[in-house]
Amino acid sequence: MPKSSIIITTHNRPGMLPRAVQSARNAGTDVEVIVVDDASQDETAEVCGGLSGIRYLRTDTNKKVAGARNLGIAASRGEFISFLDDDDVRLPQSLDLQIEALQSSASGFVYGQALIADHIGASDGSFSPAACPQGDVFWKLLERNFIPCGSVVFRKSSIERVGMLDESIAGIDDWDLWVRLAEAANAVAVEQPVVIWRAPTPTSGQGSSLTLDLIALSISRMRQHWLRLPRASNASQTERREAWRRFSDNISEHLVWETFNGLAAGDLRRAWKSARSVLRLHPAGPLGVGRRWARASTLKSLMTSGFTESELADTKQHFKRVRSGLMTK
Repeated sequence: MPKSSIIITTHNRPGMLPRAVQSARNAGTDVEVIVVDDASQDETAEVCGGLSGIRYLRTDTNKKVAGARNLGIAASRGEFISFLDDDDVRLPQSLDLQIEALQSSASGFVYGQALIADHIGASDGSFSPAACPQGDVFWKLLERNFIPCGSVVFRKSSIERVGMLDESIAGIDDWDLWVRLAEAANAVAVEQPVVIWRAPTPTSGQGSSLTLDLIALSISRMRQHWLRLPRASNASQTERREAWRRFSDNISEHLVWETFNGLAAGDLRRAWKSARSVLRLHPAGPLGVGRRWARASTLKSLMTSGFTESELADTKQHFKRVRSGLMTK
C-alpha cells in the first residue's frame, strides 16, 4: 500500500498534466498519483494514457472540482492525502517533509506556503501566506482562507470524522474542509514553500477566478454552516460576533478589489454589483473599509459612468449611511 496519495483533478486542460504529474512523483517517496479526468471532451484521456505510474479515473459527467476530488479520495489507498490542481506544481520532497511534521505532532493536518506564479507559471519568488499560524486555527480560518489548497496534507482517516468535500460549494470546497478539519484538531505548518500556485485569470478556466460568485457562496456558508458548527455554536456571543466582524472585513476588502478591477476593465455592471455588495456587508465600525473606499479618488468614475439615475442615487445614499456610521451588517 502506498504511504500517500496525491489527487490531481483535471478538465479539458491536457497540456497542464505532465508537469503536474511529474511534480507529484517527485514530491515524496511511495506516492500514489491519482488523476481524475472530470469528463474532459478533448485529448485528456490520451495524454493520461501516455503517463506512466498514475491511476487514471474518469467521470461520465462533469462533477466539478469537489466531486472529482471525492472520487479520488474514495479510490485512494494512501494513509495521507493531498490535492494538486492540474496547473500547479508540487516541490521536490515537500510531501515527505510535511508527512514527517504531521507524524511528529498530534495535529490533524499540515500545510505550507505556496510560491505565487503568474498565468504562464513564472514566479518572482513571492509566496503566501507570509506567516503560518499553527495549533488552533479554527477561528482564523473563519476569518479567511489563508491555506493554499495544494499545500495541505491530511490523514485519510480524518475524512471519516469530518466528512467528504461538499460538492454543492465547488470553489470554496477546500476552505470548507479546512474549517471542519480545524474544528476537529489542531494544525501544524511547514513554514516554507511546498507548491507553486498559478494565479487564476477570468479566462483561465480555474474555479477560483469566479470571484463574485465565490464571495456570495462564502457569505452564505459562513452564516448557514460555519457559525453553526458545534464549536462556534457553543462559543460566546462575543466570540461569534467578532468572528463575523473579521470575516466581513476580509470579504469587504475582496469586494472593493473587485469593484476597482471592474472599473479598470470597463465592466461597470461588475463594479456596480461589487459596490452594492460591499456596502451591504459593511462591518460595524464606521471607520471601516467603506469609508476608506469612499475617500478613494477612483470612486468618482464609479459615480459618473454608465449607471441609471436610480442606481446612482441608491449608491450615494449608501455612502451617506457609511459616512455617518449607520450602516450595519
